[in-house]
Amino acid sequence: MTWRTVPLWPRSLGGQLIALILAAIVISQLFTLWLFTDERRGALLEFAGGAVVSRTAALVDLLNDTPPQLHDQIRRAASSPQLYYWISERPVLQENGSAPAELRIRQRLQRVVGENRIVRTEVGRNITVPRYHRHAASKRTGSMAQPRQLRTRDVPLIVAMSVQLDSGAWLNMAASLDFQRTSLIRTFVTVGIMAVAVIIIIVFTVRRLTRPLQSLAEAAERLGRGGEAEQLAEAGPPEVRSAIRAFNVMQERLTRFVQDRTAMLAAISHDLRTPITSLRIRAEFIEDEENRDRVIRTLDEMQRMVEATLAFAKEGADREDTSQVDLDEFLDAIIADYRDMDQPVSLSPPTGNATGRTIFACRPIALKRALRNLIDNAVRYGSEAVVGTDVGAEAITMTIRDKGPGIPEDRLEDVFEPFLRLETSRSEETGGIGLGLAIARSNIHAHGGTLVLRNGPEGGLVATVTLPKA
Repeated sequence: MTWRTVPLWPRSLGGQLIALILAAIVISQLFTLWLFTDERRGALLEFAGGAVVSRTAALVDLLNDTPPQLHDQIRRAASSPQLYYWISERPVLQENGSAPAELRIRQRLQRVVGENRIVRTEVGRNITVPRYHRHAASKRTGSMAQPRQLRTRDVPLIVAMSVQLDSGAWLNMAASLDFQRTSLIRTFVTVGIMAVAVIIIIVFTVRRLTRPLQSLAEAAERLGRGGEAEQLAEAGPPEVRSAIRAFNVMQERLTRFVQDRTAMLAAISHDLRTPITSLRIRAEFIEDEENRDRVIRTLDEMQRMVEATLAFAKEGADREDTSQVDLDEFLDAIIADYRDMDQPVSLSPPTGNATGRTIFACRPIALKRALRNLIDNAVRYGSEAVVGTDVGAEAITMTIRDKGPGIPEDRLEDVFEPFLRLETSRSEETGGIGLGLAIARSNIHAHGGTLVLRNGPEGGLVATVTLPKA
């Protein structure tokens, strides 16, 4: 699995930078919060342990030196809402805790009360202690008044101790440590403010950095579709400026190459017309009628090759304006022309999710020529042509099917080469000069589309043209 396949992972550069930096901030803050909470908990335990140990040790000495009938009054006087003492026959702690803080508190208490006295300590969140009502106990008559029936409660975090007295009874203690939650809220608010600030800075920075890249992508798209070559302004960081500079140089060289090639072929075509015309005039004076006809046919073929070559070279240099075209009307006009010539060309019902009219941008003359070349091949070599359309959300797909013998699988790409003909593979006739498919694919590529040939499952050749709707 890659980052691009992760659900909800942003695809844009800005979104990925924001996600990565926010993730780094959140992880670092959580780690810092964990360290802070752990250190704070240890500090509170150390502080509570020192104060509670001294108070408990003093209470143990006092209880050992006073008669048992005064013990209840003494332990109530020593208790408070956060520090509660009670005496029982059995210790509230059945065993000692094993945490480092518990061990340090136990060792400190053991040193104060004596090594020969049994001491147990534990720090936890689920230790149940009696509920203490200080005011209710003070209202009872007599100093020896017994407390009401004790109920229990759970406290967030307590330090509990059990120390055996000289009488064999156990003095139990529970001190609650309530961590303030406001510190966590302040931490989360701080992280949130930092995240918002980071998002604002990154959005501003990424837009500034990616604006030249977006312009570069749009210019490359226009160049690929045969649009006007425009020099891009060099902006952004040095790396982006270098890429734009290289693109401008490449664009200038490509434009100059196409113009030079077109001018060269136009000059060759112009120069060849004169000797071809001269040879045709001379051929008219040949007395042998059979030889005269053969020479004239050869000269006509040379004339068609020169004109077709010039047309193919000019396809990349012609600057036809892009216009909005209705797909149904565009195809109906092409099919109507073939029907007027009694050609076996038909249009199948459209498929896809599009409803109503389908409007897309194209160069109508260039696209019509590409489709005509495909339909002409289908009629010439496959007896008939069936044109189908499939309108998707982002692309338009047009298919031209015929009923011919098809093309060998290993030659499906070769037929796009200029002047290449496969007479033996599709028909015994030798029509054309081998530029129809090359011109068709060149025009379709100039629209940002693709042209693919494949053999149909039931025979015949299928030409699939895919064009972007935007």
